[in-house]
Amino acid sequence: MAITQETILQALRQVKYPGYTRDIVSFGFVKNIQIGAEGLLVSLELSSADPQITQALRELVAEALSPFEKQTRVKLKFSTKEAQTAKPSERATLPNIKHKIAVSSGKGGVGKTTVAVNLAYALRAATGADVGLLDCDMYGPTVPLMLGAKGEVYGENGMITPLEVHGLKVMSMGLLIDENKPVVWRGPMIDQTIKQFIEQVNWGGLDYLIIDLPPGTGDAQLSLAKRLALDGALVVTTPQMAASQVAARGAQMWGKVEVPVLGVIENMSYYPISGGRREFPFGSGGGRLVAETLGVPMLAELPIDGRLRELADKGQPILAANPDCESARIYKELAHTFSKRLI
Repeated sequence: MAITQETILQALRQVKYPGYTRDIVSFGFVKNIQIGAEGLLVSLELSSADPQITQALRELVAEALSPFEKQTRVKLKFSTKEAQTAKPSERATLPNIKHKIAVSSGKGGVGKTTVAVNLAYALRAATGADVGLLDCDMYGPTVPLMLGAKGEVYGENGMITPLEVHGLKVMSMGLLIDENKPVVWRGPMIDQTIKQFIEQVNWGGLDYLIIDLPPGTGDAQLSLAKRLALDGALVVTTPQMAASQVAARGAQMWGKVEVPVLGVIENMSYYPISGGRREFPFGSGGGRLVAETLGVPMLAELPIDGRLRELADKGQPILAANPDCESARIYKELAHTFSKRLI
């Protein structure tokens, strides 16, 4: 086998990053290939300083390049790059995407991803908009499950093509990792992945890019705010004080990174019963308190709906599977209300 840049890259494309279905070339870890009289030198620059990851990759790369050892001396060089946070003036604008909206929550368990998925679909179905959904919850990427998104994403010319499902363009860490292995990352790796999601995903032209974030105010939120010029953020909470207080406190982060909060969505607000009556198992008023604290509108109060959970487990948005139910009607109204606020 001839030793050329392309044959080396071809061999390295067979090396999957540990725990992923994606190869180290498409991840951009192969930084330099030198072919000369003294042998072959392959330099890799990783985002993780985990020695176990480095050792595993060293063994995998050595095995992939072993056929070339019959012709020349092979040397590997590994280094680690600490991701740098971009300055606000360096935020990507993604001009082909009109509105870039983050969906956030103060704490977990409030149904934030369910809201992000169903809002994204409602914007597509109710307003005819072109919508993308970016899952930035690295540790618990459930967007693919809730949309029934399966299959490998592929790259071409350094760009990743998102999956299309239910008329949405979808990108998630859940499409890249081995679903049976946990994601154990520190901040620099999360920052690097979000940078790739922003710069190396071919979204095409979109009216909305809805970005689902993990709960809280951690690495993912800060990396996204520093790397992408967001048009705003939505705050999802439930009615009880334990959720609403954390939501109001956490939402103040957006002001510190110059991202406007567009409104509050209260999930699991009530349980509808016969005769148009409602029960409030989690109390009431928490969402409105958050909205008043932040000085933003209350956009929707969503009911507790067992069908919503069942359909999410089956990968179906409520508006697609049961368009006449109360939850679907509210999501449709929310999509129209939300789109009017951004005109």
